[in-house]
Order: sequence, then structure tokens, then C-alpha cells
Amino acid sequence: MGASIVHERSAGVGVSTAIPIRLACLDLAGTTIGDIAMVERAFADAIATQGIVPGTGAYARAMVHVHRSRGCPKIDVFRGIFPGNEAQAQAANLTFERAYEEAIERAGLVPVPGTVEALDKLRDEGIKIALITGFSRATLGRVLSTLGWADKIDLAICPEDAGRGRPWPDMVLRAFLRLGLDDVRQVAVAGDSENDMLCGRRAGASVVAGILTGVHSKERLLSGGATHIIDSVADLPALLLDTAV
Repeated sequence: MGASIVHERSAGVGVSTAIPIRLACLDLAGTTIGDIAMVERAFADAIATQGIVPGTGAYARAMVHVHRSRGCPKIDVFRGIFPGNEAQAQAANLTFERAYEEAIERAGLVPVPGTVEALDKLRDEGIKIALITGFSRATLGRVLSTLGWADKIDLAICPEDAGRGRPWPDMVLRAFLRLGLDDVRQVAVAGDSENDMLCGRRAGASVVAGILTGVHSKERLLSGGATHIIDSVADLPALLLDTAV
């Protein structure tokens, strides 16, 4: 196993080598695509349209909430910023989607280095790939058409498909059921946020890998329940093929 892979096992948590990994559920922004700055700018634009502008205490608090809530459905993030005002949350969410999709149109999307090779390696080894995200179905569709990964993944799931988004386990369990697996221990989850880790642990995945290319620190990922910490999604095949004995 590469030196960049760090196992974090505590309180009896580990990977059962008796059951091979057959499904990898991977986050998008910050994990497989490197668009963290684009997402942050879209959030800032959306908040500003609702009167919360840079340089104010309200803006600083809102962006702290955005950072803490990364991985969650975007509409839920805005509901947290504008509690009790559904119309304002919906308006901010609409602005976010427009701003992010316009940014994609201008700049495109760039996979995290090694991502495409990792996807190919996993599928070559018979591991199915599901992308799970906090984006809406419309935004996810734009992301997928821009990436052109139709031949590299088996499924892409957003909160609208599953009922609830992260930190709840619904999207992982939806992928598990749709792809016909037999045991949740056959599932690995990888992401860059604490909410990704909470989602994976609640779903019962054997491997919940924290990725260090995104928004949250190693400490935040471990607090969410990461079983492993790796530098990048490029390291994921080595981890999963080592555990899938």
C-alpha cells in the first residue's frame, strides 16, 4: 500500500477483509472534481443577492455555515442561513445554481489529478462507481454532461433521488439498492467533508475514506467517522483493492 494512505482505526473500527468492496460511492466537488473555489463563489453570490454582503458580520457567519455544511444539499445550507424564510432560501438556492452553472460554462470542470485513472482502475476490478452529491438534479446533469463520464460510472445520485441528502445515509443506500448489492459492507464511501463521513458511517459502509483535496481537515474527517484518510481519490484503488481480499 502507498505511503500516502493512513489507516485510522479506533474503538474496534476496521475493515473486514472477508467481504470484498463492490461499490464505491464518491463525492463530486473537492473529491473527484476540483471546483471548490467555484462552489464558494456561487455561495457568496447567492448570499449577496439576499442582502448579506462581504465585509459584514452576517456574511462571515453565513460563510462559516457554508463551510461547516459542505456536502449537504445546497437548499438545506440556505435554509440554515435563512431559517424560517423558505422563499428567501429558495431564491438564494436558485441564484447559486445559476452562478455555478455559469461558472462551468465559462471555465469548464477539471477532475482532481488521478481521478479518471482511479475510476478506470476500480471498474476494471469489477467495483461499481456511484457519484453522490449535494447538488440538485439540474446542476448534477450539467456537471455530468460537462465531465463526459457516462462510460466511467454506473450511477449518479442527488438528494432528490434518495429523499434526503447528507449527512443522512439515503443516497448511499439508494445506490446500494439500485446496483443490486447484497451487503452494505461491500460499500466504500469517499469524500472530502465531515458530512460525507457521517453519511458513510450511517449507511454501514466498511470503508469511509476521508479525502484531503477538499474542504475539511483530517481532524474534521475523523470526527465524522472516517475509517481511513488518503491524500487523494487517486489513492483509493490501492486502498480498496488492499481491503477487498
